[in-house]
Amino acid sequence: MELPFYLTFKEFESHYYDTLEKWFEEYHNASEIDYLKALADLYSPYLYYSFADDKLMADASMEIKDCFFPYHEKIGISFCPTCENGKNPKTAKGMNHIFEWKTITMMEYAQHILDKINRHMLKSGSEPGNKTVLDYINDREIITSREGAGYCVNYSRHQAAVPFLKAYLPCYGQTVNIAVYRDFIFSVAQIAEYIDRKLKAVKAFEHTSYIKLKSEAKFKVQMSHQFLTICN
Repeated sequence: MELPFYLTFKEFESHYYDTLEKWFEEYHNASEIDYLKALADLYSPYLYYSFADDKLMADASMEIKDCFFPYHEKIGISFCPTCENGKNPKTAKGMNHIFEWKTITMMEYAQHILDKINRHMLKSGSEPGNKTVLDYINDREIITSREGAGYCVNYSRHQAAVPFLKAYLPCYGQTVNIAVYRDFIFSVAQIAEYIDRKLKAVKAFEHTSYIKLKSEAKFKVQMSHQFLTICN
């Protein structure tokens, strides 16, 4: 069963038991703990543990490759002294991207995906009403297409963002809704706390997002300290 992804706490809370009922209809031998674990996995990618506040905080971001061409600036001017007409003899036939990692917000990522889909719909001449943005949200060819420099989407990483994109992207239109995204940022920690309270009530503490993300944060700090010790 594909769990619905909610962008506001009110929506999540009001649909909790309806979705749980559907969960039991789909999985006859499952328990509410299984349902809660699935919910925690769904929302935890948009959270992090704050040592300063000792609580979960919103962190809706995506690490993505910012691709560009070797020997070429993004404005199109070449500084390669051995290139002919701005092209390197070895790479002219099949010029490959080089990249640097960049962290962007999920709103920026959603806008990038929306732009890709809209460009495809414009090129293919899709008739309004026949198909919507959501019909192409997981089309590998469209999502991973490259048109010059810019963000290069990894399809495997994209899979993790699909539930959020399905809830957030408009069916029609050119831009994402900033107000809706802001509501999500305010709500996602509340949603996680609600799930954690339910897990604590059934004494499944080890499955809470708080415990998992706190443990991950401590591990990262320890690894960072070990790396600095080795370097020194």
